[in-house]
Amino acid sequence: MARPRKPLLSRDRIVEAAGALVDAEGLEAVSTRRLAAALGVSGPSLYNHFRTKDEILDAVADAVSARVDLSMFEAGAGRDWREALHDWAHSYRAALADHPNIVPVLARGPGRRPAGLRLADAVFGAMTAAGWPPAQATRIGALMRYFILGSAVGSFARGFPDDEAAYDPADYPHLGRAHLLAERQREVDEGAFETGLAALLDGLALQYEALRRDRPTGPAAGSAP
Repeated sequence: MARPRKPLLSRDRIVEAAGALVDAEGLEAVSTRRLAAALGVSGPSLYNHFRTKDEILDAVADAVSARVDLSMFEAGAGRDWREALHDWAHSYRAALADHPNIVPVLARGPGRRPAGLRLADAVFGAMTAAGWPPAQATRIGALMRYFILGSAVGSFARGFPDDEAAYDPADYPHLGRAHLLAERQREVDEGAFETGLAALLDGLALQYEALRRDRPTGPAAGSAP
């Protein structure tokens, strides 16, 4: 009886295996040796699909970006720019929350990654279509990425030891209940995200209204001086 054929090695299989390794052990765990062993192939065979380890990590990062919903930016979605940013921020954070170890790669920027570039294109296009000047639309995209990626890097609440003795009132008079933060991690971290997102969008809304007030209107607005 013939032996069952091994599944053919493909980019998708390599990315899936690398992503699982990043999720379980972090970026440092990824190596061609570990990936080849996980896939049941020889190390050099990986180079038929990726030239370097960094290319593999880029592909893993792009696979996470591809999970972010961008439909709210489509013309027929019926959302204004603020609603679209709000819904996109939640989708982006949810994708990163499932794969926090890949965030440092995503933080480098989209580079040449197709899904990352589609994400940047969608945000910029929606902001300029809403009337934001291109320079400000670029800043808004950057601002939102800083905030969302930062929220996914780690948990504020889990950063405090669950040990009341760690917070001597003589040294930390305002941290008497900090030992309770870890057990309320989801409430604290999600609440912080919601508070920050609302503050960002409220501030942008004020800028947007000022922009509309200052913008010339009427037939002469676009005429040459």
